[in-house]
Amino acid sequence: MPVRPQTCLFDADLFGVGPQQLIEDPEGGVSYRPGFIDVATAQHWFDALRNGVAWQAQRRPMYDRVVNVPRLVSAYRLDDPGLPGSLARAAELLRADTDEPFNAVGLNYYRDGRDSVAPHNDKLHSLVPAHPIALLSLGATRRMTIRAKPPQRHVQHIDLQPGSLLLMSHASQLHYEHGIPKTREPVGPRISLAFRVRPTSRA
Repeated sequence: MPVRPQTCLFDADLFGVGPQQLIEDPEGGVSYRPGFIDVATAQHWFDALRNGVAWQAQRRPMYDRVVNVPRLVSAYRLDDPGLPGSLARAAELLRADTDEPFNAVGLNYYRDGRDSVAPHNDKLHSLVPAHPIALLSLGATRRMTIRAKPPQRHVQHIDLQPGSLLLMSHASQLHYEHGIPKTREPVGPRISLAFRVRPTSRA
């Protein structure tokens, strides 16, 4: 029988706060680390990726129509000879810090508060079990919502600062969804780097 993960029942306004364990489970749960990279480096990488990546605008079927995905996306294998230098450096830092064999990165570019991603969990068939997902934030701060799947209803709101790292265990994807909601508040552009361990044939 799977162990039910435990969750902290608070809204996390994490400016000026150190590392936080947001959710606990046997694989490390969900943790947040502000300042994983310094703000100047985060801004440098943001500028390089915003201007140097071939961003894609996608469309997806939803119910009875096809809609625009409300953000721009891109993806790389980490062994790609054309991998941008900032992604190579980020991967190097993450591998050294976490001792995880990340081999792929997905990029999401949120241009303003109208861009978003709906609550979801990562597709587990496309991940190697027992390895976490690492989300590195560049650019403006955006709020992430993490909510427990039914029958639990716990919700947390986390302000992801530039240079911060959010680690989510593979197991947490079974019990929680995460998303970046739209906002009417004035917010600047943000790039999220999602590092994963993919099966070799799918990396």
